[in-house]
Amino acid sequence: MNMNNYETVFILNPVLSDEQMKDAVGTYETLLKNNGAELINVEKWGLKKLAYPIQHKSTGFYNLIEFKADTSLIKTLEVEFKRDERVMRFLTIALNKHALEYNEKRRKGAFNKSKKEEAAA
Repeated sequence: MNMNNYETVFILNPVLSDEQMKDAVGTYETLLKNNGAELINVEKWGLKKLAYPIQHKSTGFYNLIEFKADTSLIKTLEVEFKRDERVMRFLTIALNKHALEYNEKRRKGAFNKSKKEEAAA
């Protein structure tokens, strides 16, 4: 198996309840795990304003899943996104070594430091 690092961001319909949104994210986490993917990071960014309307909606629930998987799994994942009416948009990208390094720093909070914290360090 050729395991690569990927990151997928998907936007869920804003009319979903919190429970429905968590269920949708859980569906994709389970799909990845059941197909041999290794989940690295899952982030629920919450309800955000969209840059432009999608399906006459101006907001959506943003979610990010970073994972390591076989290349063939990406097609399966994207077919499931297309079939799911809860998903308004999605984007899956392969991560190179620089993106992996950046994501590691971001998870550790390196970019969330205030000016005072940076001065103290």
